[in-house]
Amino acid sequence: MDDPGEVLRRHGLRMTEQRRRVLAVLTRRSHLTPDAISALVDGDGGPELPPSTIYRTLDALEEVGLVEHTHLDHRAPTYRLAGHHGHLHLRCRACGRVVEVDPAVAEDFVERLGAATGFAADLTHMAIHGRCAECAADTEGGA
Repeated sequence: MDDPGEVLRRHGLRMTEQRRRVLAVLTRRSHLTPDAISALVDGDGGPELPPSTIYRTLDALEEVGLVEHTHLDHRAPTYRLAGHHGHLHLRCRACGRVVEVDPAVAEDFVERLGAATGFAADLTHMAIHGRCAECAADTEGGA
């Protein structure tokens, strides 16, 4: 990833303390909701940041391409550093487990969809819902 301060400067923004703290949290962990980011930022020894500041900071970081979000369910999106992990999210409806897989496993589907409709799909923005291998096996076994 490019230097975040330089990326912000190229977009006419500066590296504020709030942006630095949010990026530091996302460097250590990913797939965090804004509430989880807020809790971790508030626990870093610096002054508490209001949730509105966290949301504005995430929006600014996403706008310049430093942060991406994914919808793992119908609740709040989860955030991660941009380009940090290119993967698909498979979310189990039974146990809630999220499995990450290489997007290459869906290349045929994306190509066929594009050929049929002209649509260029980005499957990394949302989760594919179903049952994980363990829960599917439990269902097949009569559990």
